[in-house]
Amino acid sequence: IKTLCFYRVYKKTSGNGSVRLLLYCLYITLLVICSQPGLPDLSNKTNPVTLLACAFRYGREDLDVIGVSFRKDIWIKRIQMYPFEGTKPPNTPMQDALLKKVGDQGHPFTFDIPVHLPCSVSLQPAPEDAGKPCGVDYEVKAYIANEEDETDEKVEKKDTCRLIIRKIQYAPNELAAGPKTDLNKQFITADKPIHVEASMEKELYYHGDPIPIKVKVNNETSKVVKKIKISIHQITDVLLYSSDKYHKCVLNEEFGDQINANSTFEKEYRVTPLLASNKEKRGLALDGKLKDEDTNLASSTILLPNMDKQMQGLVVSYKIKVTLMMGGGLLGSLTLRLASLHFIPNVSVKRHYLLLSLMTFPLLLKKTFPLIMPEHNYLTKKILLSNLVIKQQ
Repeated sequence: IKTLCFYRVYKKTSGNGSVRLLLYCLYITLLVICSQPGLPDLSNKTNPVTLLACAFRYGREDLDVIGVSFRKDIWIKRIQMYPFEGTKPPNTPMQDALLKKVGDQGHPFTFDIPVHLPCSVSLQPAPEDAGKPCGVDYEVKAYIANEEDETDEKVEKKDTCRLIIRKIQYAPNELAAGPKTDLNKQFITADKPIHVEASMEKELYYHGDPIPIKVKVNNETSKVVKKIKISIHQITDVLLYSSDKYHKCVLNEEFGDQINANSTFEKEYRVTPLLASNKEKRGLALDGKLKDEDTNLASSTILLPNMDKQMQGLVVSYKIKVTLMMGGGLLGSLTLRLASLHFIPNVSVKRHYLLLSLMTFPLLLKKTFPLIMPEHNYLTKKILLSNLVIKQQ
């Protein structure tokens, strides 16, 4: 049985039709720019340029017209493709396949993203909000420059081709042991305390996976525990322009397990925080969203050594609270740390990603990864070309 795998390529064309941008979904370093078929070759007269910009937006887009910008550029990389400056990197098989499709007017280029840059994160707007949401995004922009080496050239919107991409962070291969916490509660009317312990097998879980939480109770008092409540909270620190902090409860479940006096109790609860249950919460941090694609709750921010925390824009973390409820009210709460990240896809060709102490990997379409088979180690240009699917954006 022969398995046929398709590589999806995203295509965007400028308003005046002079520039077309092709970007395929595996990773950001493989891009091709070309002029529209049927138009004269522009590369001999002008200079095709691409920009990759990482920016943090913290205000409404329509307010920029009053002279106050609510967008801060964190990182910008500019590449002039003709004439090319410096040493040109070798083409990848996908670039060669795309060049066969577009002809001599295509210009391949490569962006190397620094590891310290933040991941794509946005704050969920309210239903009545308009414009781009607050958050960190990445934008690829291609245009034909009129002047060589002019970095501040003003280019009209119709002359540019823009494509939003996103950068996400994958979980490390080696996971640390899970957190554990306990609580001793002594009552004035009781000689002995009640001891509560909460723990998890590991600290890091993938988006959409159930999170098992083990609760142990040794109740040596005469009081009865009526129920157990488990909640998961998302904490988002906005660092780049102010010291805002957002606390959002993304899961709140109550369990009617009763713990009688002078008894022990042990049980594992499984909870799953999902964006589908929090669609109406304004200010909830989400992973950067692409056009026509759904997203999920934002991944936990993992800071590498020597990384500037202030330049992350938004720092996201999670915590789990386990609360015991008694007849007289609240007994106490235990807090566990939680990290939520993406799983590493089954990609066997190591050149497709950057291997660090953790994975950083730009992604355009997560649904593509289950189609990538180990036999792609032996892909040829002919196979890539025959399996190329171009999608208009």
